[in-house]
Parts: sequence; structure tokens; C-alpha cells
Amino acid sequence: MSAAETDVGLLRGIGLVLARELRLGFRRPDQLLQPLVFFLIVTTLFPLALSPLTSLLRAMAPGVLWVAALLSSLLSMETLFKADADDGTLEQLALSSQPLGAIVVAKTIAHWLVSGAALVAMSPLVATALSVPPRALPTMLASLALGTLTLSWLGAIGAGLTVGLRRGGVLLSLIVLPLAMPLLIFGASATDRAIGGENPAGALYFLAALCVFTTSLGPLAASAALRITLE
Repeated sequence: MSAAETDVGLLRGIGLVLARELRLGFRRPDQLLQPLVFFLIVTTLFPLALSPLTSLLRAMAPGVLWVAALLSSLLSMETLFKADADDGTLEQLALSSQPLGAIVVAKTIAHWLVSGAALVAMSPLVATALSVPPRALPTMLASLALGTLTLSWLGAIGAGLTVGLRRGGVLLSLIVLPLAMPLLIFGASATDRAIGGENPAGALYFLAALCVFTTSLGPLAASAALRITLE
């Protein structure tokens, strides 16, 4: 088989796994809606509990948005490989002709599309409740998109390490949260700078670098963790 045919077969395999994961995700609306509802509730409780002053809401908006996004993403990370590991599908996928790294890529992208991308799409609604000015919305959306995708790769590594545990959610959080601290700092900084009318390019560049780094190494680390667990 030529290299071109191998590449086409690899892309087709990723596409099939991606389509399967998206179908399964939309068949489980409770798992799809849980992170979004949590994100919406957390971000809207702050304006209700604190003063409705615009200056106060804008000052706390970056931190509230990013902490809520981080915690919401954690809710769906444990299910990334858990269901397939429980019913034996993960072992069958690992024994297939497709590399395990390609399967990890497909499942992680599907996870981001049904959780991270949906969270980014909802963020303008909660930003309005927090009095975020319209000029800051593009920066906020870009930072959240980069941050949630990076979180999905970090979650894939953590889920691969804890997939064999009966209650691995707490351990998964302990693994991912320290690694996600740079995302929280620079994501909130980019949003805060955009709200204040300053240039957020530096923080966005750092988020983009983290996204590229995790996208490059995440599939390798997650597939290695899954092999250890499956053995």
C-alpha cells in the first residue's frame, strides 16, 4: 500500500470514529447539556448575588467566565473513554488497523465539538449578563476556543490515565487542574485586556502556543496512557 493510500485510510478512519462519537454524543443529551447548564448557572449567579454595577461586573467577568469554563469542561472529561472502556469497544478500537493515536484524535475532537465549542457559542449570552462590552467579544471567543481545545487535550491525557479506575473523576481533576492554571491566567488576562481596551495579543499568542503544543503531544501521551491501562 502506498503512502498516499495509507494517509487516505487514516483520514477515513478518523472521520468514521469522529462521526460515531458525534452521533453518540447527541444521543445522550444529558451529558451534552450538563456542562452547558452548569456554565450558564455559575456565570449568571454572580450578577444576581453581587451588586449590578456595570464596573463591578466587568471587573470580575474574566475570572468568572474562565473559572466556570474550566469547571464545566471537567464535568465531561471523565466520559471521554469511560463508556467505550466499560463495554469493550476501546479494546476493539485499539486492536483495529488504525493507530490508537488517530482514534484519540477523533474522540478528542468530537469531545471538544459537543462540549467546548458549544460552550464557546454560549459565552456571548453570559458575557452580556456580566456587562462585557461588544468590542471584547472577539477576543473572549478566541481565547475560550483556544483554551477549551487545550483543555480537551489535557483531559484526554487525564482520562487515559484514569479510565481503568472505578471512580477516577477526582483523580482526573487533580491531574488536569494544575496543568490548566496557565490557561486560566492567560485566558482571563486576554479577556480583561480586551475589556479594558488594551492589546490582548500577548496572552492570545501564549494560549495559541499552548494549544499547538498540546495538539502535537496530546495524542501521543493519551494513547500511551491508554496502552498502559489496557495492558
